[in-house]
Amino acid sequence: MSKIEDFLSAEEEQEIIAAIREAELLTSGEIRIHIERTSKTDAFDRAMELFHFLKMDNTKLQNGVLIYVAVEDKTFVIYGDKGINDVVGTEFWNSTKDIMQVHFKKGEFKQGLIEGVKKAGEQLQKHFPWQHGDENELPNSISKG
Repeated sequence: MSKIEDFLSAEEEQEIIAAIREAELLTSGEIRIHIERTSKTDAFDRAMELFHFLKMDNTKLQNGVLIYVAVEDKTFVIYGDKGINDVVGTEFWNSTKDIMQVHFKKGEFKQGLIEGVKKAGEQLQKHFPWQHGDENELPNSISKG
């Protein structure tokens, strides 16, 4: 699979976007997904770069979560901002990664991404519940590079 357009169908992308919207309904947190063909640098470094580029580090409560996927490299990173990292431990991120990886290994990319979004959303809702006046600070669309 060499093209990022082949990674998910348009219908699958819409299902993932719906999962992001649903996960963000009860939280002030923000979840984004970025997919690209390959990373020319270390995947974690690239995720941090994209986190800034996508302005995810500008959320009021520092509670953004980025799921970054480099398709040809067969790697992904879940990157959380300081606010969410301060309240969830490494175990949470590792268990989320493990759940996603199980689906990815079976070629179930849509389901893996949806499960990652759901898990992140649960923690965001627990630690950053929606309050009157909260607004969606970032788009829910899947960005591609």
